[in-house]
Amino acid sequence: MGELTKRILSGVILAALLFGDVWVGAGWFAALLAVGGVILSREYLRLIWRGWPSSTARVLWSLFGIAYIGAAIAGLWVARSTEEGFFVTMVLFGVVWATDIGAYAFGRVIGGPKIAPRISPSKTWAGLVGGILTVAAFILVVFSYRTEQYPNQWGIALPLSMIGAVLIAVIAQAGDFFESWLKRRAGMKDSGALIPGHGGLFDRIDGLLPVAILFGGIIAWLTPA
Repeated sequence: MGELTKRILSGVILAALLFGDVWVGAGWFAALLAVGGVILSREYLRLIWRGWPSSTARVLWSLFGIAYIGAAIAGLWVARSTEEGFFVTMVLFGVVWATDIGAYAFGRVIGGPKIAPRISPSKTWAGLVGGILTVAAFILVVFSYRTEQYPNQWGIALPLSMIGAVLIAVIAQAGDFFESWLKRRAGMKDSGALIPGHGGLFDRIDGLLPVAILFGGIIAWLTPA
């Protein structure tokens, strides 16, 4: 089985399992977050302990990583705990998947200058633009699905979708670059071998973590005390 085939099959299976878990209820999602948090922490700490010889640096980066992962898990839980928890959570995953798909497709087809070749040789400016356009299209589709609640708001839909798309794509790419930088410091190709074709869990959701923090923060800020 080719690497691309493994990647696609793993992605489809993971998406189906995630959809089912979020659909079943908040309790199952909380269990998933707990297990995922443990796996992510283990993979992250492995990178840190291989990448930094200084014990002080290891401790500081380890504390940062635990806080980073914890904030992302909290953001996911906040999304799932809203009144429309299933819908909001799937939108959160959808914007990240849209960014990844657009960046991968545009990067492969167009290629061109790299963003930061020393950190992540495969990431191009064309891929970033593709991620922005794809997530903007996804946001517009979601908005059109909810037009019954917002019948006269199309005048602000396009600019808001583009602003949100740029922000999400840049933040997701930043999460990807952060993990790539950690792997280069550690001299590792992947953070783990949990997912065929993808590597570790951290490899698969590196872009989701900062976006989840952003989503959770915005939802918490907009939710009345």
